[in-house]
Amino acid sequence: MAIELVKENIQYEQLLGENTADTVVQEEYIIPDTQPDVLKILMVDAKPSISNTEVMQDKVYLEGQVEFDVVYLGKTEEGSEICGVSYAAKFSNYVEIEGAAHKMLADTDFYVEHMNCNAVNERKISVEGIIKLKSEVFSENDLEIVKDVTGLGDVQFLKSQTSIDKIAGNKSIDLVAKSHLQVPMENPQIANILKYDVNVHKKQIKVLEGKLELEAFAQVNVLYKGKDNGEIFNLSDDVLLSQEVEFEGVNPTMNVFGDFTVDATECNIKEDDLGENRNVDVEALIKANIKAQSKENVDVIQDAYSPDLSLKIEKRDYEFNQVYDKATTENIVKENLEIKEENAVPTDVILAVGKVSITDKKLVEDKLSIEGIVNTSVIYKTNDENNAISSLNEDIPFSCSIDMPGSKIEMTSIAKGNLENIEASIEANTIAIKAIVSVSGRVNYNSNKDFLINVVPIEGEKPKKKASVTIYTTQTGDSLWKIAKVYFTTVESIVNINNIENPDYILPGQKLIIPGRAAI
Repeated sequence: MAIELVKENIQYEQLLGENTADTVVQEEYIIPDTQPDVLKILMVDAKPSISNTEVMQDKVYLEGQVEFDVVYLGKTEEGSEICGVSYAAKFSNYVEIEGAAHKMLADTDFYVEHMNCNAVNERKISVEGIIKLKSEVFSENDLEIVKDVTGLGDVQFLKSQTSIDKIAGNKSIDLVAKSHLQVPMENPQIANILKYDVNVHKKQIKVLEGKLELEAFAQVNVLYKGKDNGEIFNLSDDVLLSQEVEFEGVNPTMNVFGDFTVDATECNIKEDDLGENRNVDVEALIKANIKAQSKENVDVIQDAYSPDLSLKIEKRDYEFNQVYDKATTENIVKENLEIKEENAVPTDVILAVGKVSITDKKLVEDKLSIEGIVNTSVIYKTNDENNAISSLNEDIPFSCSIDMPGSKIEMTSIAKGNLENIEASIEANTIAIKAIVSVSGRVNYNSNKDFLINVVPIEGEKPKKKASVTIYTTQTGDSLWKIAKVYFTTVESIVNINNIENPDYILPGQKLIIPGRAAI
């Protein structure tokens, strides 16, 4: 009978490494002729996006674009008015990751570390800051293991179960958020849009048999200037996104990881039934990139031998990066921001927006410790006629921890933050900020496993049997498998002749009868 190796192919991802790179953005822009001169910059909202990711030798090349929404106080013949302009700048940079190679997979993340906007003169502004780029590189590997051998006669196998994170699949899903905002009749109609943004929050991915249920909310904010009086107002909406998609092979026992990113947006002013500009339609394309992994227990052969044949056993050592645990926590971040202008008492908050970035993470025993900032921008009214509209931009630090029982400091971790909600109110001449931040963490660990990849009988070599019986005294670290392999017998033979009740339990110093020892 011919030898047949029963094999199984396993696909898995290996986290090769992660790193960050600072990308400096420094641009100057001319104010359009249709806009008034600049008196004071109120706010700059920078929205970066990645357009191209390419893994190269020992690095990841990233290309992207950052859009700037600038809100400023403009000079007019009547005095001043709030104005908004938008610009865009391209950027590119490398994230160094040793061992990275072409065709490997890369997950990217980014956030604005800081961004400043200043008036160079009345017709020119400068924007400068740093965008933090982060990349994680994964190698896709195929592992072919021997699960069984047939056609070799009496071969003894030492089998065990081992846990492996197998790739179940990757999927990119498009979600569309549509918001129809209406200006109340007590407010003036729209003169023009100053800025708008879309933030995805309350994200959930539910795994069912063969499909996924995705749910999230798109928070829409539109800042507009009123017609005739020039006052500014904010419109907001929270749009439910829900979609069920087929995903072959997934089931509720799997680990699913997903990122939701705003890929494109569009904002249009529409007339109402009376012909007034009181409607705003905002549409956003949101991409959900989903990765599914299954933690499977695989039966593998650790070792093999034959009492009748001499075998050549080939093994290979593999390193795996496996998911240990994952969890999410919500945190309330509070801060009272001091007003910078003297004699300007805040009277009403018009708009508060924020962005979350994780600045540091550290694994300690049984938990993942995380530090981050909430970059907060607030536009508000004051009681000062000469400074009726003002703004604040502050970084509010926060720290939190996620319980990961059993985690160790030598393990690796991934952490991401998201702004769920932000509110601003006036308290004792300060702007009180209350933000809800969700932080998700994942802990991975490296493990090395030996797998049998081939079994070959050695031609012309056979164990020579002896009729003698050996009395063996067990040593510390012995097992019946080890003893049987050394003496070219079987575990079953030793168990039967010694009346052993539990083959997995032997003590040092036991006397065992070894039947029919063979020698080569």
